[in-house]
Order: sequence, then C-alpha cells, then structure tokens
Amino acid sequence: MNSISEKYRLLKEISGSHSPSLNSIKEKIPELKINVDACFLSNPYATELFLEYFKREMLDTNEIYSVLEFYPSQNKIIANYVEKQLNIDSGHIFICNGAIEAIQAVIHRYSKGKMVVILPTFSSYYEYATNECEVVYYTLDKTNNFKLDVDDYIESVKKIRPNTIVLINPNNPDGGYVSQNEINKIIEELYWVENIIIDESFIHFAYEDDDFTMKSIVSNVLKKENVIVIKSMSKDFGIAGLRCGYAVMSKERVEDLLRNGYLWNSNGIAEYFFQLYSRNDFFERYEIVRKKYINESKLFFDNLLRIDNIKIYPSRANFVLIELLNGLLAEEVSAKLLCDFGVYVRNCNDKIGLNGEFIRVAARSSHENKIILKALEDVTQIN
Repeated sequence: MNSISEKYRLLKEISGSHSPSLNSIKEKIPELKINVDACFLSNPYATELFLEYFKREMLDTNEIYSVLEFYPSQNKIIANYVEKQLNIDSGHIFICNGAIEAIQAVIHRYSKGKMVVILPTFSSYYEYATNECEVVYYTLDKTNNFKLDVDDYIESVKKIRPNTIVLINPNNPDGGYVSQNEINKIIEELYWVENIIIDESFIHFAYEDDDFTMKSIVSNVLKKENVIVIKSMSKDFGIAGLRCGYAVMSKERVEDLLRNGYLWNSNGIAEYFFQLYSRNDFFERYEIVRKKYINESKLFFDNLLRIDNIKIYPSRANFVLIELLNGLLAEEVSAKLLCDFGVYVRNCNDKIGLNGEFIRVAARSSHENKIILKALEDVTQIN
C-alpha cells in the first residue's frame, strides 16, 4: 500500500488544488484498481440514460461519423437548445466548455476591486482572481454546520462594498443549501453589487419539498442585470467528459464575451447532448433518474450517520462533507479507502476554510453506496 499511496500523493501534487482524474490514475498507477469513484460528483443513472440515447441515435445509425468529421455549431446556435429548456431568450445564454470556462471568463472580464468568496468553496473562484481583483473571504462557521447566516452575510458584504460576490448553491464541498427566498433576499438587499454570481452546478440535487421540485433563480437574470447564474452539466447529467456548461446573464454581457472569443468552444458530442437536453422525451426520463438518485443519496447519507468516529454535515447536494474524529487523519483514511478498498474519495486537506480533518464523499448507485459504507466502517474503526 505504501508504494501506491506515495505514487498517488505525487500525482495529487501535480494536480494542484483539484483531484487527479481517473484516467491519470489508471495511466500512472495501473496496479491500483478503483471500484467506486466517490470523488468526482455525478449521477451515474443520468450517464446511463445519455449513453442509451447516444448508442441508439449516434453509434447505431453511424451519425457519429459526421459529428466527428465536421465542425459543431457556433456558440449562439447551441444556446438555442438551452433556451427551449430554460424558457428564456437565448441572447441571455453563454455556452461554455464546462462551467470552469464561464467562471474564468466572468471573473477575468468583470471582477475588478473586491470580490467576496464564501469559504469553504470551489477553489477556482479565488484562484482565477486577477491582479485587479482583491479576494475577501467570508468563512462559514463549522459549529453552525457551515450553514450560511444570510442576514450576517448581507451585513458583511455591505461593509466590504465589493464589486463581485460569489455564492455556490448548494455549496461545494459541504453541500449547504440556501433557499430560493433567501437567495432572492440577498439579490434584493445587495442590488448595488455589480456582479452577483450564483453557481447552480448542484441545483438539480437540491429540493425544498417532498416532490424534489427543481429550484433555480435563472429567471432573476431577466430582471436583474447584475445577476450571473453559472451551471455545470457534468454533475447532474453525469457527463463531465463532454465539458458542457452554460451561464445566464444580461444580453450585453453575453455579446461582450462572444466578441472576445468562444466561437467554437463546444465539441460535436457536447452539441448532441445540448440537443438532447432540449427534448421533452429525454428530459422526462431524466426527471425519473434524477429523483431516483436523490432518494438513494438520502438513504446513503442516513446510513453514514450510523458510522462511529465521523461527523456528517447536512447536505442538499449529491455529496457529503465528513469530519474525521478521535485522531483519524484525512490523508490516512483517504489512502486506506483507495488502496485497500478501491474507493476514491476527496481528501479536503487543501480546502481553505476547513478547520479539522475532512473528506468529501459522493453518492453513487445503490450498489456502490453499499461498498462505500462497508469501506468507511472498516477504515474508521479505532482499536
């Protein structure tokens, strides 16, 4: 195990603040067998649904040939597919090569002066800050389960007077959720902030009722020119390899970004996904697997609560933040899970804003969740 663990540690150093991809691990550590990927965050049932359509409509018909040989459509054309699903004018939609491209584009183009970032968070939001941008951190309280105190947050932002604020909802890595009413209150109270970035990459896993109805503040963009909604498609649709994402913002900003590039920033298979995304037959079936996955994730999280020597933080995403107690170390636990059980989780030692030993674990299929539970029970035992 020591040899494998050391190889992984070196690979992690190369990957910086993000986890090494499965392909990198397979190439550099071929002797390591990964049984469950509970590090990267995606709905496996949605992946299966996409592959069913892809096989039938692309591979079996040989349509894949033209998708590979010819250029995909340009940014504005692909935005028309998203328009049908969001029911907003495509002029408000900026198609991107994964949400990460939208994050970089928006921060580099519009964030000048102070930018308030909530901690803990997805590191790219502060890593992409330019020299013209001063990052100011608002740290969530662990003793309050990392729940955002909306009133305190609003008052803090008013004192800081930033040009930009960023909220990930549900938040990564803790899964904390801010209700739609609370988000609207933030937008109304902080109307003077030039850029209010709301990252809804995990919103399809969140819910406020027993029907798991999807909530989004995308429609706010039509009324508030300072609101920017960023959305990754990787997690909820299980297609991280396609690099699909979008941002919704004012038409003026979309035009401004498109004048500076992004003409052909989607590949042909990504365009096919966006076409599927706009179709009622696909989306109706997606809704079934979305709700199935939420139900199984809830059961998985409940079962995690029964394991000794760990604390599970409340989550409305498809992952949980786990604090290791009684002397357990994140580096050792994550290494044992990986090397002894082939369970890949996120060691959160490099996440600023976390005080303690934490790992993040994603929900998978019901079968895989049982493997994760058994492995965690074994690794977290203290003799």
